[in-house]
Formats: sequence, structure tokens, C-alpha cells
Amino acid sequence: MMRSVRSLSNNRPPVADKREAILRAATRVFARNGYFNSKVADIASAAGVADGTVYLYFKSKEEILHSIFDRTVDEAVSEARKQLEEMRDPREKLRRIAHLHLERLGADRDLAVVFQVELRGSTKFMEEFSAAGFASYLGLIRATIEEGQREGVFRSGLNAKVVSKILFGALDEMATNWILSKRRYKLAPMGDQVLDIFLNGVSA
Repeated sequence: MMRSVRSLSNNRPPVADKREAILRAATRVFARNGYFNSKVADIASAAGVADGTVYLYFKSKEEILHSIFDRTVDEAVSEARKQLEEMRDPREKLRRIAHLHLERLGADRDLAVVFQVELRGSTKFMEEFSAAGFASYLGLIRATIEEGQREGVFRSGLNAKVVSKILFGALDEMATNWILSKRRYKLAPMGDQVLDIFLNGVSA
């Protein structure tokens, strides 16, 4: 059942940065009410600001959704790059990427719902997002696979671009299943199962 905007507002954490407060509020509102059912006024109320304040930072509800996506992907890629710098084994790098991917979404169910459900509500959104942030994220995975190919860890004949999409698709499906499941379990550990199958296959 959808929670009221009043309830969302009462539970919001104090945030000094109004832009950040608006993005956090929008994530909650979109996840719980649905993007198309949400209004800028709902977001403003949840963030504890006037409607006009939202428009000082964002031109539209659509731009807010774009900003949630851009910020999250930028943070994910930045954190992954930082951690991968300290690693040498391409296989462990892929494992770390998988853990970070599922850990980020598993730590914030509202964000996961926005990413796995609300962002996919229209072909227009998917086309825009696929051409933008996803490219950098998939590029990170692809670069790791190509590194493994150069080192002889991964098969050289594989198309690294296709392989990176396969891995992303598996992680993406795990996140979607986690949201839809009636069971409550931690998402991040699923990364190990995905990588075990991805790296070792299913043959005995």
C-alpha cells in the first residue's frame, strides 16, 4: 500500500543541501507512489520545501529522475574505479564490481525500485539512459574483461562488449528479483553466486 506524502515527510532525515534533500525525497516518492503518479508538489512536501524551491534546482520532474540516475551511476563508477585500482586479478575485479552493484541497491530499497522499475517506464527514458550513464558503467566492466583477455585469464575470442552486457544483465536480474520477492534476504551476497556461474560455468 502506498504511504502518504505526509508520512514520507515526517520520516525524512535532516539534510543541509536542498538539492540533495529534493533528490532523496524524490527517490522515496517515486519508489512508493510511482513516477507517473508523483507530482512535483509531492516531492516538495516530502523534502520539506516549497514547490517553487524545487524549480530553482530542477526544470521538471523528468529532470529530477535524470539527476537521480546520473548521480547514482557517477557515484557507483567512481567508487568502483577507486577500489579496482588496488586490485590486480581481473576475476576479483569483476567480483568486486558485482558486490558493489548489488550492495548499493541492497542498501536502499527505494533507490532499487526507482532503478529497476520506475526508470524503465518508457522507451524514451531507456534510450536516454542507455546512451548516457550505462555506457560508462558497461565500459568499466568491458575494460576489466579486456584486461583479463590480455593477461590470458579470459578467452581472447570473446566479444568483451557482449560479455559485459551479459554480466550486467545477470546482476540486474538479481536486483529485480530481490525487489519482487516476498522473501527478505540480503542482496549483495548474490554477487558471489552470479560470479561463480559467470566465471566457472555450469558444467560439472
